Parts: sequence; C-alpha cells; structure tokens
Amino acid sequence: MSSSNAIAIAQRLGLDLVEVAPDADPPVCRILDYKKFLYEKRKKEKEAKKKQHTVTLKELRFRPHTDDHDYNFKIKHAREFLTEGNKVKATVQFRGRDIIYSEKGKELLDRFAEDLQDIGKIEGKATLEGKRMSLILAPAK
Repeated sequence: MSSSNAIAIAQRLGLDLVEVAPDADPPVCRILDYKKFLYEKRKKEKEAKKKQHTVTLKELRFRPHTDDHDYNFKIKHAREFLTEGNKVKATVQFRGRDIIYSEKGKELLDRFAEDLQDIGKIEGKATLEGKRMSLILAPAK
C-alpha cells in the first residue's frame, strides 16, 4: 500500500501511522494509537526492570585470630547473602606483625569456603594482596 493511502486511512480512523520496522524491505508500518503504544512500551520496560536482579559484592572481614563465635556469626551472614544471589568476598586483614600468621589466614579462608560449599562456589584461590588475603564466593545455581 502506498504511504499516502495509509496516511489517509489512519486519519479517517483518528489513529497514527507508525513505522515499526524501518530496516525491512519494504518498511513495515502499522496504524495504531501512538501514545498508547508508547505507554505500553514503557510499562513493559518497567516490568522487565523490576524482575532484574543485580548481583552485588558483599564483604566480610576477618582477622587471623577470629574467635569461633564471630566466625559462625559471619558464616550465617554469608549464607544469607549467597541465598539472596549476591557474591561474598571474605577478607582476612593482617595488622602489624599479624602477617607472620598468613598461613592461619589461609586456613581460615579455606574453612570458610568449605563451610559454604553447599550454597556457594569459589571464583578463585585465596590471594594475598599487601596485608589482605581475600577469597570470592559466588552463589551456586
């Protein structure tokens, strides 16, 4: 149909002629209410955005001499973060001469990963960066 005929039909119906697929050969147009079309499009985009979940990185800090009660409390928080779909970064902070206990920090992070292996998977080995040793866990699907 020629564009002049389509425009005439759209005006007669009190609607708009909207180009839907400009890249097609020939271009595809539809006769519809443009304001209603934009409203529904925005509504669909908003609904899709609601259903999205952004993954955030939650950090838990330990010291090489972290007590069992504190450790268990942080494990509980890590479980909550992983079940919500967030990543967890466990960091052992070494202060002053604590760096001589780097092996103890490594054991702590290994124990942390082992305790959470049922709901999380390790993204990389524990790495020592300056005076911090860290490990990242992602939620297991």
